[in-house]
Amino acid sequence: MVDDSALQQQAAIGYAQLLSDPSTKVVSTNSAQTQMIKRVGAKISAAVTQYMNQNGFGDQIKNYKWEFNLIESNEINAWCMPGGKVAVYTGILKVTQDEAGLATVMGHEIAHAIAQHSAERASQMLAAQGIGAGVGVATSNKSESTQAIFNQLYGVGAQGLYILPNSRKQELEADKMGLSFMAMAGYNPSSAVNFWQRMAQASSSSAKPPVFLSTHPTDASRIAQIQKDLPEAMKYYKAK
Repeated sequence: MVDDSALQQQAAIGYAQLLSDPSTKVVSTNSAQTQMIKRVGAKISAAVTQYMNQNGFGDQIKNYKWEFNLIESNEINAWCMPGGKVAVYTGILKVTQDEAGLATVMGHEIAHAIAQHSAERASQMLAAQGIGAGVGVATSNKSESTQAIFNQLYGVGAQGLYILPNSRKQELEADKMGLSFMAMAGYNPSSAVNFWQRMAQASSSSAKPPVFLSTHPTDASRIAQIQKDLPEAMKYYKAK
């Protein structure tokens, strides 16, 4: 029900608001870390553009205006909005540890955008609220209902530095696509296993719901699936 191009317009607005909000100093001033984010982001986005063009999907990202920023927050998080607006939180850097770990995260989050998972989620939320016709028009006109859904998806409100969890299916799809993207960018996709193992350790102290209640796959099942997907991703890998 929601067109991805409409979400791209809203994403650009929300992203700019987040970065320029005078009430919060959200953009990191750490030059070395910021440059690393932009460097890895440039490699991943170039790989994605190459992949999409080679496979006949270039039109899907022709309006993407890639942007990569480091957000000052202890939260272990990162996201990519439709249109290529990426945010990485400083809190996740203690888990990524190096560029390969960061490429795992950025490849995964960019894959969510390429797979148009935000449009899927927004459509599901609209359906749940009983909102049907005219969604594209509503989005372009920034109706209160659609704007609220967008803010929920990306947390661009005053208190919002979070993203709603994606479904287990979307997460595993983004994992698989992300492996190929990071491999094409020159990062060994096997590094993803090490990253998710560290992520599991980082979250081991927090209570987790049973897998059938969680929107994310269990750590063990996610790592097992990544290991199954590695041979295909390795076909794209050439060390640079």
